[in-house]
Amino acid sequence: MDMEARGHSEHPEALRLWLRLLTCTQLVEKQVRSQLRAQFDTTLPRFDLMAQLERHPEGLKMNELSRRMMVTGGNVTGITDQLVTEGLVERVDVAGDRRAYRVRLTPHGRTLFGEMARQHEAWIVAAFAPLLPSEVTSLHQLLGKIKQHHNPDSPLNDDTLEDPA
Repeated sequence: MDMEARGHSEHPEALRLWLRLLTCTQLVEKQVRSQLRAQFDTTLPRFDLMAQLERHPEGLKMNELSRRMMVTGGNVTGITDQLVTEGLVERVDVAGDRRAYRVRLTPHGRTLFGEMARQHEAWIVAAFAPLLPSEVTSLHQLLGKIKQHHNPDSPLNDDTLEDPA
């Protein structure tokens, strides 16, 4: 039973909307996870880490990656170790701090991530294919109002994935 099926007609419309959003998010995420596994033999957390590094060619410290991905440092370390072993990311010393290092994509990692990102974009576009372009725009604007209500400091047109606050 999906989350939406738990909502009944006697529940407030807002609750039913929340369950529909949650269900749709889970369905799209499941499809993306499946496609990443099938086409690239990778996981969504690995893709997310590489996406953060792609935005920062100079690399990011582990604590920055952890904060941006909203996961523990241990999770980031495990994913990073795997990607280093595969030659997709590298650790680079930070000048003036012998205990710290930055993680960045290798040239091979950057190339592979580019392929994954193009496919990811196509999967997301396909997920919203049942909607007219005007409906996509309207839905985006309406969800922006909710985002603004819960995070007044966040601009409505801020679509970056770096800081999900």
